[in-house]
Amino acid sequence: MKKKAIVLFSGGLDSTTCLYWALAQGYECEALTISYGQKHEREVRAAREIAERLGVKQHYVTLDFPWLASSSLVDDKQAIPDLSMEEIESGKIPSTYVPGRNLVFLSIAASLMDSLQADAIVAGPNAVDFSGYPDCTPAFFNAAADAINRGTERGVLNGVEVLAPLMDLSKAGIVKLGAQLGVPFELTWSCYSGGDKPCGFCDSCKLRARGFAEAGLVDGSVNKE
Repeated sequence: MKKKAIVLFSGGLDSTTCLYWALAQGYECEALTISYGQKHEREVRAAREIAERLGVKQHYVTLDFPWLASSSLVDDKQAIPDLSMEEIESGKIPSTYVPGRNLVFLSIAASLMDSLQADAIVAGPNAVDFSGYPDCTPAFFNAAADAINRGTERGVLNGVEVLAPLMDLSKAGIVKLGAQLGVPFELTWSCYSGGDKPCGFCDSCKLRARGFAEAGLVDGSVNKE
């Protein structure tokens, strides 16, 4: 029997690459998409379209945590910052940080994994080209994996993997891997803003643009009509 994986799936470049990677590894995948009050649902629509294309079952969860409005990704009164690459890579935690997001997401994924008796959780954190979020580091994910294996029936009885295949890749490396796996870049959405086309100025857009440039590939999400 195939091993089953729960893939945390936002519809962005990284999580879509993770989903394609898990499928290529032979996992039977179910996608978990979480709406947490972000300013737009553009990425959720992207996730739905990609999951439907792949024929992957998708689970949707909506969180109503009012305190997440401390993040500029959630609070309409806060502008998405336009930072230089030096500022993005300074290690200072930006206003776009959503408090405990990956901790909450992994907990939900662990619950789904446990109920479905799945074998793995796959997530797309990256600790190379990223905005300095503390919940995107190897130390955090290693600790989370230990907690999940100690605190779930599946983990205690069988052992489960918490996989972060992109953790040590540059954004260019992620783009190259996605290209090898056949990721439909034009369908993915990484921008912190909504709209028809990516804004081009948020952290995510700048890191993504540099990744495609360094990989020598064209980003279809930016250049499509």
